[in-house]
Parts: sequence; structure tokens; C-alpha cells
Amino acid sequence: MIYLDFNATTPLRPEVRAAMLPFFGDEFGNPSSVHRLGSRARVAVENARTAVAALIAARPSEIVFTSGGTESNNLALLGVAAATDGAIVTTPIEHSSVLEPIAALARAGREVVQVRVDGFGRIELGDLAERLRRRVALVTVGWANNEIGTIQPIAEVSAVCRAAGVPLHVDAVQAAAKISVAAPDCDLMSLSAHKLGGPKGVGALFVRSGTPLVGRALGGGQERGLRAGTENVAGIVGFGVACAVAEREPEGREVLRESLWQGLAARIAGLERNSPRDHCLPNTLNLRVAGIRGEALVAALDLEDIAVSTGSACAAGAAEPSHVLRAIGSTEADARDGVRFSLGPDTTRAEIDHVVRVMDEIVSRMRGVVRKAAYA
Repeated sequence: MIYLDFNATTPLRPEVRAAMLPFFGDEFGNPSSVHRLGSRARVAVENARTAVAALIAARPSEIVFTSGGTESNNLALLGVAAATDGAIVTTPIEHSSVLEPIAALARAGREVVQVRVDGFGRIELGDLAERLRRRVALVTVGWANNEIGTIQPIAEVSAVCRAAGVPLHVDAVQAAAKISVAAPDCDLMSLSAHKLGGPKGVGALFVRSGTPLVGRALGGGQERGLRAGTENVAGIVGFGVACAVAEREPEGREVLRESLWQGLAARIAGLERNSPRDHCLPNTLNLRVAGIRGEALVAALDLEDIAVSTGSACAAGAAEPSHVLRAIGSTEADARDGVRFSLGPDTTRAEIDHVVRVMDEIVSRMRGVVRKAAYA
């Protein structure tokens, strides 16, 4: 299979798998135990904490391990809301794991404010500054959008927030290891292991010292009292190794992405690009083929052993149009038809060329069926 759905998940790195294996066997200790087995588990967790911190230029003491990006986002948003008063400020293109807890806060009476974005999803900094003229508890912005790949100007967003004295949470789940992300640009940052070659079911939240935050999982003193429960030692070890070996995607990802777009655009009429060319993840291309349902195209490609997505994996199977595409100006009908190609470090030019040929054949076949039906 040609796998072009790396924004949904990534294959486990071989070195990550090797590092995790002992913790499914002899190294089964509880990190809270004081005997040797427990002490070895604690050392493994802390070594991983150091590796995760190094990836984002943070201090190990500022890393809180979680079950993944969704829990990290929930902890950041609900934890800050429980500790402070004021509005929550965000954008309309955030991941559901940000929008859903914010919606829950709104139902409970918390003011929620959305900042405008442009036609490619970039935040309008002037509008952000205007929105911060009220009492605000937190600004939350995704560093890179999971569906269309848009990269936000986080350094500039951070400057606006600091000038207003408002803490900033950044969902960096899609950005980490694809572009450089740095903790000094924010007060809280969400990460997920399985987006960068680590295992599923483990993530982290960077919490800058002094940031007001109330833990959501209570019952123990683990993770600075912010996330009670015995740590997922094997997963955390794998996360640490994934961070230690993660680098920015190799040179050529943008070249391959553009080769994919140019090849498709040269062969297929009525192609619409939803992803920006600039300020975009180097591996991500979201597009729409006029007259072809996105889910039908994904299914047809799957039959040809090519894996792509209609957008967020968390929304797979949902009948609703993409809220991201709607927010950047697509009609409701068009917002159902976005197809996301997300390349990985090992994607080759030969694979891209093959995908272009297969896409051309599929679209021609589908449009032929539609034309025949129209004249029937």
C-alpha cells in the first residue's frame, strides 16, 4: 500500500518498538514503587521526559504525560478554565479536541470568542488583538491545521498575547517533528506520540512554570498532581525515543507535495486546492475534485492500495461537511469533498507519480459514469 495519511497516524519507528519491548516483559515495575523494579521504571519515565522536553526546548519539569493530544488539549482548556475567570479565545478551524471542550465551557456559561481567519486559515492578528481587549483566561490556537496544513504565525500570536497579559495554549500535535516548534513561544503546548513515529495512547502537555492549571484526573500525585494514575511506562518510553530520533521531515517533502499537485492539476480539470502553498506543512495537500464526492474518491483510491483521507481521522465517517473548509469559505457541499494527502519521510517520487496516474484514471472513470447517467 502507498500510505499518504501520515497526518492521521504514523508507523511505529523500529527503534521505538525495540525500546518499548522490555517494558512489556521483565521491566514491569510501577514508577511509584521504591524498589529496584520501580526505580528502573521511574528512571525510564524521566529519561523520556527529558527527550520530549528537548524536542520543544522546554525543561523536563514542564512536561506532563497524558494519553494523547486529545487529553492534553482537554487538560489545558478545562484546567485553565477551572483556575481562572475570563473568556476563551480561539479560531473556527481548531481540532475537535479543542472545539468540543470549549463548547462544553460555553454551555456552562463561559464566554467563548472566535478570531477571524483568512481564506487559507491564517489567523488575523489585528482581530486577535481586538478580541483581547476584554478579560481573557486563555487563547488557544493550533500551530498547524490537521486538515489543510496551514501553519499559524505563532511567534506573532504569542507577542500579541504577551502584550495583553494572556496565556497562550498551542496545539502542536500536527506540527511537532514536521516543523520546528518551541515552548518559549507559548505557555501550554499539546503533543502526541503517534504523530511522530511513537505509539498510540500517549502524549504530553507542556506547562510553563507558573501557568494557572487545575488537574482533571485526581487521586494521586503523579505528573505534578495534574494527571493522577500509574504512568504508561512502555508508551512513555516509546514517546521519548520517538522524540529523540525525530527531525524535521527530510528536504524534498515540499518538492514532492508540489509534484503531486502539479501532476494532478495537469491531468485533471476542475481541481481546487484547499491548502496554501506558503505557510503550510511540507507534507500536506488538501484538494477537491469538482463533481466527485470526497468519500467516494477515498474509497476508490483505497481499492487501488492508496491510503488518503477526507480530513481529520477523528471525524471519519461523519456526515457533516468539514468545519475547516467551511471556515475558509467553501460551500457546505464543497466542504464535504476535500481529500487530504499527507506524505511521510519515506514517500518516494515513484509513489507520487503512481498516485497521479491512478487518480487520473479514477476521476476519468467516475466522471464517465456521471456523464452516462446524465444522458440516460
